[in-house]
Amino acid sequence: MSLKLATLAAALMGASAFVAPNKMGVAKSSSALKMSFENEIGVQAPLGFWDPLGLLDEADQERFDRLRTVEIKHGRISMLAILGHLVTTAGVRLPGAYDLAGDQFSSLPTGLKALSALPAAGVAQTIGFIGLIELGFAQIKEELEADCEARMDAAGWDDEKKDSKRAIELNNGRAAQMGILALMVHEQLDNNPYIINSLLGSPVDFNAGF
Repeated sequence: MSLKLATLAAALMGASAFVAPNKMGVAKSSSALKMSFENEIGVQAPLGFWDPLGLLDEADQERFDRLRTVEIKHGRISMLAILGHLVTTAGVRLPGAYDLAGDQFSSLPTGLKALSALPAAGVAQTIGFIGLIELGFAQIKEELEADCEARMDAAGWDDEKKDSKRAIELNNGRAAQMGILALMVHEQLDNNPYIINSLLGSPVDFNAGF
């Protein structure tokens, strides 16, 4: 039950500030800030500027940039999570891979159920690997961003096309955040994360055999 509540809470927290970096400087009032944010990347129909939790009330540029960085990162992680969920549900595992306890990963279920099936050493290995990725990315973040900008320039993209691509990534990341949370919630509710498949007449036998 606690895992279900945690999943639901995460889903509710996913409704955060869907906005983009402010290019117009820091305003003094909350209303002025919101007016400037309404013209930025990621603010588009049908929601427009959407900050239901008031995370940007009286926010300065530093806080805004921090929230933007977090949103992009969570979006990218969620896109990978969706892909991983689909691939592992299809039965694909790393061939010959073992965790620190010597158990084959191929014997593990997918989705949230994998967390309860992993031995403690396997959980520690996973957390440690994620931590290493986070630390490594922090060290080369500016270099990667500069390289990305250089590649877009080399491709001959103008500012309008660059902004369009950034907006596409933001929207894909937002959709993925909602998508992975939906998979988690439905798995906890009735072990049927791919409920759309069931509604369309092609149910997925999720974690069959586990």
